[in-house]
Amino acid sequence: MDLMVEVSPRRVFANGHTYHINSISVNSDCETYMSADDLRINLWHLAITDRSFNIVDIKPANMEDLTEVITASEFHPHHCNLFVYSSSKGSLRLCDMRAAALCDKHSKLFEEPEDPSNRSFFSEIISSVSDVKFSHSGRYMLTRDYLTVKVWDLNMEARPIETYQVHDYLRSKLCSLYENDCIFDKFECAWNGSDSVIMTGAYNNFFRMFDRNTKRDVTLEASRESSKPRAVLKPRRVCVGGKRRRDDISVDSLDFTRKILHTAWHPAENIIAVAAANNLYIFQDKVNSETH
Repeated sequence: MDLMVEVSPRRVFANGHTYHINSISVNSDCETYMSADDLRINLWHLAITDRSFNIVDIKPANMEDLTEVITASEFHPHHCNLFVYSSSKGSLRLCDMRAAALCDKHSKLFEEPEDPSNRSFFSEIISSVSDVKFSHSGRYMLTRDYLTVKVWDLNMEARPIETYQVHDYLRSKLCSLYENDCIFDKFECAWNGSDSVIMTGAYNNFFRMFDRNTKRDVTLEASRESSKPRAVLKPRRVCVGGKRRRDDISVDSLDFTRKILHTAWHPAENIIAVAAANNLYIFQDKVNSETH
């Protein structure tokens, strides 16, 4: 018979949330973890399934007063008392559990002031943070919004230290992306093991990598055609009008139903995993240290 792999739950942590859970993060103490939904973050002990502690609650007394929701959260990789959560208004709040049992008052607020010249109907939607990840060193945070990825220094709250454009060519297409609901897609982001390269997904089954040291970036595609064993991924380019090279793809022919929302990087090796619809692609670096 063929080998069948079955998953059976060891423990079920029930009745912790009223809304959909958007993130789970295990603490560095290896004893606790937190789960977050739109309005609350709960702290659980791995051995206790029937109760949790509420550590963040942003639900207003009157739901009509609700102006933002929690979009993602994560524990610091080394300090078990610190965690961060992001909001739909584009802000990050760093909280310290030593300061109070209920962390409604943040220790630090990371927020980039909006440029009034870029203000539009879509500004608030595209500034919503869809993912936040601490670097392995614990010094930086990586965030993804609709059009960019940003790197923040924990010691500087006023603005990010690095901003990378993921697909700026979509800025002129926000109207149609709003109509087909794509503007609400939640893309994840990931660090490589040494925190020198960051990765995130895009449309047309493209994913992007940015080298923080050389400032070089590359667009690669996860597809059945390019995923034959030992096949080398070729960089892709999206062109916006004007002259097109032979392998370029026009921004008007991008397939918005094919998208890479989930990405992960091996903690030590140059091995990445990207999920596209019901396909999981795993790519490995070539023998040298270049990212492919």
